[in-house]
Amino acid sequence: MNKTMNEIPDNLIKSWKSAQSILKDGGIEQPAIDARLLIEHAFGVTRTEIVSDPYRSISENQWLGLDAALRRRLDREPVARIVGRKGFWTLDLDLSPHVLVPRPETECIVDMVLKATDEAEAHSICDMGVGSGAIILSILSHRPHFRAVATDISRPALAMAKANADKYGLSSRLELIETSWGSGLNENRFDIIVSNPPYIATDVIGGLSPEVKDHDPHLALDGGLDGLDAYRALLPEAYRLLKPKGRLWLEIGHDQAKAVEDLANAAGFEGVETYRDLSNNPRIIIGNKPEL
Repeated sequence: MNKTMNEIPDNLIKSWKSAQSILKDGGIEQPAIDARLLIEHAFGVTRTEIVSDPYRSISENQWLGLDAALRRRLDREPVARIVGRKGFWTLDLDLSPHVLVPRPETECIVDMVLKATDEAEAHSICDMGVGSGAIILSILSHRPHFRAVATDISRPALAMAKANADKYGLSSRLELIETSWGSGLNENRFDIIVSNPPYIATDVIGGLSPEVKDHDPHLALDGGLDGLDAYRALLPEAYRLLKPKGRLWLEIGHDQAKAVEDLANAAGFEGVETYRDLSNNPRIIIGNKPEL
């Protein structure tokens, strides 16, 4: 990006076109979307303003701010890391280096839980490995009578989940606990358990995109030698913590359905099934604790 001062764009639409060209030339897969998001962040404008007022003038300092953000993106830092937040379901979640950038496929858990419950119901729910709070806060925001516990072994991750809960006024219905999965929690406590645990095999992480391997916390990625360590640990805990007839929703890797189904059945769950995401990949395992 060796632009001279005479080449600096002087309005929004020129900035967007220039940013798109820079990112496209740098091999970024979605240059138009990434350019728009970085412009919104650097210039303090909305998508609507870019469309409705495309010839709004920008200053040299504003372009220099965008230029710095574009350089970070060309170094394969995710846009969400650059702007410090990520949209998930209906929320705009703040991020830190200690939590995963929420993925669209994880919204499947939220969608399934909301479809299986009613707004008037008052369930107890636990999110094991809460991270940024994406799953549990999205559910709580649409289920005003749910009360939740969320666990994580990472204290900085819990702090991020707390900040996001505060942001949306959900802290009064969410208890955050520093522990491994459900360790130390009382049995037969929850109607619903959800989790998106680390499920990538250790030797696979090095081959992931730079956006993931260099910027997501490995604690939230690494599932051990075969990617299944977290499931071996959390499934018996989930069974213990669920009330009779309680329900489990669990995200999995695209090639793990059979292995995780077997672990869920071995833990005592009934009605174990796998559901696919919008890309037609196996993504969510569900299971029920039998009635005693």
